Amino acid sequence: MIRPIALSFTALLAVAGLTPALVHAQTTEVVASGLQNPWGVAFIGEGRMLVTERPGRMRVVGADGRVGEPLAGLPPVEAGGQGGLLDVITDRAFASNRTVYFCYSEPAASGGGNSTAMASARLSADASRLEDVKVIFSQAPKVSSRAHFGCRIVQAGDGSLFLTLGDRYSRMNDAQTLDNHHGKVVRVRSTGGAHPDNPFVGRAGALPEIWSFGHRNLQGAALAPDGRLWTSEHGPQGGDEINRPEAGKNHGWPVITFGQNYGGGTIGEGITRREGMEQPLHQWTPSIAPSGLAFVTSERYGPSWQGNLLAGSLKFRYLSRLVIEGDRVVREEKLLPDLNQRVRDVRQGPDGFIYLLTDDRNGQLLRLLPGR
Repeated sequence: MIRPIALSFTALLAVAGLTPALVHAQTTEVVASGLQNPWGVAFIGEGRMLVTERPGRMRVVGADGRVGEPLAGLPPVEAGGQGGLLDVITDRAFASNRTVYFCYSEPAASGGGNSTAMASARLSADASRLEDVKVIFSQAPKVSSRAHFGCRIVQAGDGSLFLTLGDRYSRMNDAQTLDNHHGKVVRVRSTGGAHPDNPFVGRAGALPEIWSFGHRNLQGAALAPDGRLWTSEHGPQGGDEINRPEAGKNHGWPVITFGQNYGGGTIGEGITRREGMEQPLHQWTPSIAPSGLAFVTSERYGPSWQGNLLAGSLKFRYLSRLVIEGDRVVREEKLLPDLNQRVRDVRQGPDGFIYLLTDDRNGQLLRLLPGR
């Protein structure tokens, strides 16, 4: 059953370097509950949704909010730490081909270690299982780590797929080299293989799937209304970022960052700029731990919201509304300050409403209702 939750007004807050942030009362309603650490949500028609649970399950949530049994057919998933079954999206032509894409922590076939992988599959007619599962990308090399998997998927206008990949924490320097997939955004065809227009195709010593590099741990990604990719990225202690990765661009990690080592102390030379490295479009210090990203194109929330970017905060447990002018974030409004749940995913549904997943052992799927 869908249950309304009213969330109260709190004091105005400020965002350093920006117009003062606004905090307004908002209302959500619970669409579904009882989800164990849900991570990604995708829409499959008739009011139904696919939801992943990090321990390694994918379920259908019905239009009535009922949570179905786990789908059969998933490949082996190594769940632990930050890893597990993570993002899921539907193909642009899902209504005719029933194709879904999902990413997860893939265990090594032998010798230990893991990495982020992405697979395609067909959702069965009765939505009970995944069929024709095919791994279309596997991050290399595999390492023994339980952290920084990245793992957001975005389908571009031509049908190709962007996938965000973390630096695996212990391999942060790999983000600056092109012979591995750590700390990268990759772009692959929907059937697998590097997109032929990728910037490093044919370059000696570079992996052809790489789109951009110098990233830390990207857990949010979305296409803007103009078709360009935007991402959100976890910094260390401070320095969370909003970026717009472009072909071949270096986003600087770990050479430049607005963050510090955990417990204090500089990372590398402690610099925030270097020639040839991109500056973030927006950064948060202290860190908010951003995860889940969506552009608002719906008219449900009024004209002032159209073109805005929404980002979930895991650390401070709110929803951030970022007002965009061109390539600049000019204002932040902090929504749902009393939610008290980690916001893991943010999506706009085909009905125009914004949906949120909360990351908890008893996680929820929420619908954001237009504010007063």
